[in-house]
Amino acid sequence: MTARFIKINPDDNVAVAIENLKAGETLVVDGNEVTLVSDVPAGHKFALKDLAKGENVVKYGYPIGHAREAQPKGQWMNENNIKTNLDGLLEYSYNPQLVDVTAPDKGLTFKGYERKNGDVGIRNEIWIIPTVGCVNGIVGQLAEALRRETDGKGVDAIVAFPHNYGCSQLGDDHENTKKILRDMVLHPNAGAVLVVGLGCENNQPDVFKEFCGPVDESRVRFLVTQKVGDEFEEGMKILRELYQIASQDKRTDVPLSKLRVGLKCGGSDGFSGITANPLLGVFSDFLVSQGGTTVLTEVPEMFGAETILMNRCENRERFDETVKLINDFKQYFLSHGEPVGENPSPGNKAGGISTLEDKALGCTQKCGKSIVRAVLGYGDRISKHGLNLLSAPGNDLVAATALASAGCQMVLFTTGRGTPFGTFVPTMKVSTNSNLAKNKPGWIDFNAGVLVEDEPMESVHKRFCDYVIKVASGEPTNNEKKGYHEIAIFKTGVTL
Repeated sequence: MTARFIKINPDDNVAVAIENLKAGETLVVDGNEVTLVSDVPAGHKFALKDLAKGENVVKYGYPIGHAREAQPKGQWMNENNIKTNLDGLLEYSYNPQLVDVTAPDKGLTFKGYERKNGDVGIRNEIWIIPTVGCVNGIVGQLAEALRRETDGKGVDAIVAFPHNYGCSQLGDDHENTKKILRDMVLHPNAGAVLVVGLGCENNQPDVFKEFCGPVDESRVRFLVTQKVGDEFEEGMKILRELYQIASQDKRTDVPLSKLRVGLKCGGSDGFSGITANPLLGVFSDFLVSQGGTTVLTEVPEMFGAETILMNRCENRERFDETVKLINDFKQYFLSHGEPVGENPSPGNKAGGISTLEDKALGCTQKCGKSIVRAVLGYGDRISKHGLNLLSAPGNDLVAATALASAGCQMVLFTTGRGTPFGTFVPTMKVSTNSNLAKNKPGWIDFNAGVLVEDEPMESVHKRFCDYVIKVASGEPTNNEKKGYHEIAIFKTGVTL
């Protein structure tokens, strides 16, 4: 029989409703009777004891805030009666708690595309990337024309990636744009790339080409539209040449250790930290144990759980980098006059998340228990196997783009509310509850909601791992089936 509630950690003073509960119901939690004094929606919390004003509310074994006023046993605990404990910058100390997740090599493989430089892609696509937003219309026309001409066959996709930037930017914004576009040019999921520039933009095509570094010039080409007569005809000529090369590529068996996966959540609810995020955590540890790589981002959604990650850093140098990662993002909030704890969205709150700590303690479960091996700045590319932390905001499309730019061949995206989007790599949606999977089968790729029904983690993880390998070997995700491929670049400064 499916449980009606769950107490996640023995030290918790709240439990989470698995289904809608009614005022007046009496539940037995750890042998103690709790009579609900209010209705409690599924995914939401109720108090297991009387809580004094200012007393910490504990979930996942950690405080997620404190009671704004005294609350009776059995009360529905939500954002109206819980207040965050977060407040500004903190001093941290390194207290290593390292868990070795290594395990015997199971010899698993996926069918990927081995590139000339040794990287492996899980897609073989032709990408048309503008250096500046002024040529967005041109790249869109080129992509559509090549799709019509080839009938979409021979490669996995032909995609243009319009964006708003590349000119009228200064400082970090200009560097961010260059880094993300460079990372796309170098990404192994692209079998061929045409970079289209205007000619007078800040992101000068010749300078950008040098910024990209060494490339396979048979597969990466540049077109400056102000320097040619008919940019469409010239672009199609180049694309036909690129298509002939990329369409010859074949999948081969490569070890699972070559897989790099981004970990992301969005539209989280009260089940995120109970089902989908722990599932990704188990998978992340498994992939790392097989020599693979996972990347966790959404730095503002680490606030309140950051010490857990800090104490999993492999050494003091990595710890110091993680402290900087956290405090730099907090300073970014404070410099704009914004509080560091103002994060949960209306959808998060409706789904049962009350504070940023509540969200963070669920969010960080996506990376399991692995040791933090590297900390990446925004736009940096993966250089070490194992668990990486990446600087990026919580915004779904910005963060997913950053994960893909770091070199992840796919993004695993947990959600309790649902979302259709996809970034420029396969973006697999994992639902936290079965109702979402049932109601949005065109969005959701895998349902983790069964974890609070009758399926144990071991079997769910086995099915999930098998599915990830299928996607890595070519099975399209829902966003790919619908042709949803988008990018978003982080912007912090002025526009000229």
